[in-house]
Amino acid sequence: MNAETNAETNAETNAAMNAAMNAGGAPAALPVVDYLCNAFFPDRQALWNEAIAATGINVRVRRGPDEAFCDADTMVGRMDTLGVATVLLPTGDLSARAAIDPRDYDHFAMRWDEYGELTKRHPGRFAALLVVDPTRGMAGVAEARARIADDPTIVGLYLHTHSWDRRFDHADYYPWYAMCADLDIPVAMQAGTSGGLMASECGHPIGIDRPALYFPTVRFVLSHTGWPWVDEAVSLALKFPNVYLGTGAYPPRHWHASVHQFLTGPGRRKVLFGTNFPTVAHAKALAQIDELGLRDDVRARLIGGTAYEVFTRLAPVPGLLGTAGGSA
Repeated sequence: MNAETNAETNAETNAAMNAAMNAGGAPAALPVVDYLCNAFFPDRQALWNEAIAATGINVRVRRGPDEAFCDADTMVGRMDTLGVATVLLPTGDLSARAAIDPRDYDHFAMRWDEYGELTKRHPGRFAALLVVDPTRGMAGVAEARARIADDPTIVGLYLHTHSWDRRFDHADYYPWYAMCADLDIPVAMQAGTSGGLMASECGHPIGIDRPALYFPTVRFVLSHTGWPWVDEAVSLALKFPNVYLGTGAYPPRHWHASVHQFLTGPGRRKVLFGTNFPTVAHAKALAQIDELGLRDDVRARLIGGTAYEVFTRLAPVPGLLGTAGGSA
């Protein structure tokens, strides 16, 4: 299935969803999409342990039966149980920076060879967010463009902001944004403070103000709720039709009140569900969403509907439509 076919299928899915919601109900055939999940293989566990220990903060990487690092078959089994259709994985090669820094984000992302094996074994269950390396200039953009053209399962870009200490409106990113405008793909970026020992000022959500103006057709997802500048992130998602809020890395019980108010009010089509696994386990996140008391239509858009609108290359998974609903 190519990108154009995916987009046509998504248009049909969204039309059916909108018709159901306009009738006052929730679409029964809408599965869950996690827009942000790090590499989940067991070999990444040591990296997370080391990174957390380096901060000196007592944060536990989840390791229960339904939240531990695992192989692909185990992850897909969990997804089936919860009605999760597709998980989006930041994927890329190791940058020059990562080659000398064992805690650089690239080590926590999927490698292209790993991703290729995943998509062969479990078609449709995983999609890639190509990891941006702004230091490579136009050569990096050209390589990314070619890779995206060859692989319709690459559905967007991911910018690990703090790795580069560049604001969202830095000139180095503009060729990447221009490519996204040409290819009609979105950019998800970590907004807010860094969880690791990296500079955080670059993650101020206000940095997306000019890019959203200059690239009005590019869909930008401010991930991690923009914490601790949540109100700033919400205000930008409210202001711009092409700016969205992503909840990755924060369990629903700990969402800032502004996120809940936005989600249940003017932002009911502007918030995406994400886990940033292993930071939050899928079962835990979905169970806590059920505790929020959301209207059916709001919940449906949060857990998957908006993701299909933002990531238009994302193909619905045959056989899973109709299995999610309230299974979480």
